[in-house]
Amino acid sequence: MSRTWTAALVIIGDEILSGRTQDKNVGQIARWLNLQGIRLSEVRVVPDIEARIVEAVNELRARNDYLFTTGGIGPTHDDITVDAIAVALGVPVVEHPEARAMLERYYARIGGELTPARLRMARVPQGADLIDNPVSGAPGIKVENIFIMAGIPHITAGMLEGLTGTLEGGRPLVSVTVGAHAPESEVADILIAVQKAHEGTAIGSYPFFKEGRVGSNFVIRAEEEEVASACAEELAEKLRGAGYAPTLGGL
Repeated sequence: MSRTWTAALVIIGDEILSGRTQDKNVGQIARWLNLQGIRLSEVRVVPDIEARIVEAVNELRARNDYLFTTGGIGPTHDDITVDAIAVALGVPVVEHPEARAMLERYYARIGGELTPARLRMARVPQGADLIDNPVSGAPGIKVENIFIMAGIPHITAGMLEGLTGTLEGGRPLVSVTVGAHAPESEVADILIAVQKAHEGTAIGSYPFFKEGRVGSNFVIRAEEEEVASACAEELAEKLRGAGYAPTLGGL
């Protein structure tokens, strides 16, 4: 297999931890990263506490190729992500002239005022570049291997679009699904044997209960479609031999 590129995600915000807001960014960021040939290796949710953000950022940026953060870059007093990441990197916070110009143009266009609170969204850790935001006026921020993004999902999606094709990665994973009315506990040995026989594959098991019957969808992931397909075909054959009726494409 080729070199595996990894990324971690830090979700920042008391509102996520309290349950008041449901996070929707993990899924879209994971899918986007896979298309870039990058694996999302872990996700951490932290409160709006500077020391906790600094700890998570320094730990995760050190053991991954990339680190993404969402949340805490708005105009209010509790938006402290930029400040915390600057502390993590040991640099000051500065006003980015291009970010200010973007905000000036945006609020002029919509007939709004660039207040001191809104101007907070032009602040970046020293040495940072900007991530284009086609949805609203405030850009995302790139500094070293850290990508600082909005927490609002549709704005995050716009920032991801602006980053598409700019990060170095490997091959995207492809997946093939085999479904069967087979409890995963009854076919665990089959799964182990088939995955072991097909280097470069990973099999995920996802149980379900439909129409009064227990079953599982087995998702085979690999970097090459031929490898995933060969593994899926052997798994289907083994399940059929064990008395189940597998279906490629899942149930």
